[in-house]
Amino acid sequence: MNSAAEKIAIAIVTYNRSTFLKELLASAAVMRTAPFRIVVVDNASTDDTQDVIAAAMQDFPEGVLVNHRLDTNTGGSGGFSEGTRLALELGADWVWLMDDDVEILPDAIEQFAPWMERFKVIHGRRYDFDGTPFYWQARFNEFLGVPLPYSGKQFGREGYAITNSGTFEGMLIHADVVRLIGLPDPRFFISWDDAAYAWLAAQHTDVAYVDAFVLKRKREQKQVNLGIRHLNDGSPLFRFHVIRNRAYVGKYFREYGKLNRIGFGLGTALTLAKEVFRLVVVQHTLKGLGDLARGFRANRALWRDKSWRPMDPADVPAPLSHDR
Repeated sequence: MNSAAEKIAIAIVTYNRSTFLKELLASAAVMRTAPFRIVVVDNASTDDTQDVIAAAMQDFPEGVLVNHRLDTNTGGSGGFSEGTRLALELGADWVWLMDDDVEILPDAIEQFAPWMERFKVIHGRRYDFDGTPFYWQARFNEFLGVPLPYSGKQFGREGYAITNSGTFEGMLIHADVVRLIGLPDPRFFISWDDAAYAWLAAQHTDVAYVDAFVLKRKREQKQVNLGIRHLNDGSPLFRFHVIRNRAYVGKYFREYGKLNRIGFGLGTALTLAKEVFRLVVVQHTLKGLGDLARGFRANRALWRDKSWRPMDPADVPAPLSHDR
């Protein structure tokens, strides 16, 4: 099948950001190549998100825009897990995972098309909210168990770089890979979920970062430019989960025989130090230290949980024999 003709479903997770969602859906409506489905997972929003989705229905052919509202807020992780499941259930060949605070560039699918013939997990480039290229260069250092930025020209002569980390702000993944590694793990809630999911995929296939702009970020964040990377502000919820979820990352590493307990512990210490640095330098406060402490206590409890199992690929919907 020609890659450009394959069925691409966009899975969007949203929570109380109806203004951003409205702009995102408007950009999806004018794509040069229309997606097969757009699955909007509403994480129990309390604003006018449902009205925005209802109004956008008229901009798409019948059945393309799918409104999937959850009864509770499952976080980005739960939303992307459910969005991926539903996209595959509807018959998608590819799932493009997307936060609600971005805008799709009109020729995005055309930009992806040649790479879809070569790779099964792809990240395109993004513009930042101010129109400058958004910085994202990360590869997991498996000794430390953390994605580290790398400097210099990230793309080779052919216009791509192989990585083993990822982001749900634009990861395009083939259904066959999802069936191999399972759905995104909803237990993360937020933080580390996308990096860990791409790392899992990288244990089976190449994960490519391609020199093709497909998205623009719309949400302005307080940030500090550190040269080789930008450091954004963080919320209390983020601070808790970024430390707690290190345990989930470690358990996945252990499943694949890649866990070095000493190195991983050092990576956790570096992550903690980075979050303290973020508080002081970006947010000019130490009030978030309690969030980090709670996250560390939860981290230790998760490491002691002997009942934990990785996501089960058997839970992924089987491919359809015909279009719906």
